[in-house]
Amino acid sequence: MELDKRKIADILTKEIKQEQINIDEPMKKHTSFKIGGNADIFVKIHTIEELKYVIKISKIEEIPLTVIGNGSNILVRDNGIRGIVVKLEFNQIMIDGTVVTVGAGVKLGELGQRLLQKEITGFEFASGIPGTIGGAVRMNAGAYGGEMKDIIIETKCFDIEQYEKEIQEEKSSGTKCNKSKASEVIVLANEEQEFSYRHSIFMNKKYIILETTLQLEKGNAYDIRNKMQEYLYSRKEKQPVGMPSAGSTFKRGKDYITAKVIDECGLKGYHIGDAEVSNVHAGFIVNKGNATAKDVLGVVKHVQEVVYEKTKKSIELEVEIIGE
Repeated sequence: MELDKRKIADILTKEIKQEQINIDEPMKKHTSFKIGGNADIFVKIHTIEELKYVIKISKIEEIPLTVIGNGSNILVRDNGIRGIVVKLEFNQIMIDGTVVTVGAGVKLGELGQRLLQKEITGFEFASGIPGTIGGAVRMNAGAYGGEMKDIIIETKCFDIEQYEKEIQEEKSSGTKCNKSKASEVIVLANEEQEFSYRHSIFMNKKYIILETTLQLEKGNAYDIRNKMQEYLYSRKEKQPVGMPSAGSTFKRGKDYITAKVIDECGLKGYHIGDAEVSNVHAGFIVNKGNATAKDVLGVVKHVQEVVYEKTKKSIELEVEIIGE
């Protein structure tokens, strides 16, 4: 059955400002790849109450729900995303000595600059990664020898399944759930987040990251700035930072560097339409202007097939594919 987008948008405006809601929103505006069809309904969320309301409506109306951050590690298919897409804009930063609590929607670069001002070190490795804290925690982002798991104390998240059970109970009993009940908001210690290479528990469970708390160290502005500039220069030299992409397209191999293998297979510059294996870094597929998701997936398939044919190595995607 065709989704009545206007009806759902009107229902959402009962608890969420109209300017936060868009119908048929092009996802290319919200992804670093600059690729993707339209989201049926796109909602920017600033509070947990707004998030709960959207989840409740999606459950009652039986509409799919997709949550994104900065869109820097996703490829949205050309037919877009059905249902509701939520973009988290939890942007608070609280600094208590060297303990830093930061909202899921805060951009890594913005946090890096705040920590530089406060002369707090330990985050430099992440400060140049495109994306938000929520996305970085979810995929255990890392660079230059550091990973998010090395600095995280705990992460507060929202348990969608638990909340959906409460909604179902409310629906069945006909009585409202106690609003002060907070069992759907949980806090996971570092070890409970099951971190591994580019992976965490958040990829397996229906948890939405709300904020994370980091343990960093006191440093000095001169050293922190130098390290950040060194990493930034390295990125500009070795990665196609000026081209739309979703960052590193493929995961690192267990005993090999994937980009090196792709390069050795002569695949730099291979393209379909405007989707191309970067000539700067073979681990990146870039959008030269008007690439479609179909173009990107065609390049991915070709690269995987050639690499396997020549080396018997199966390379895996790091980028998450969503939509239809």
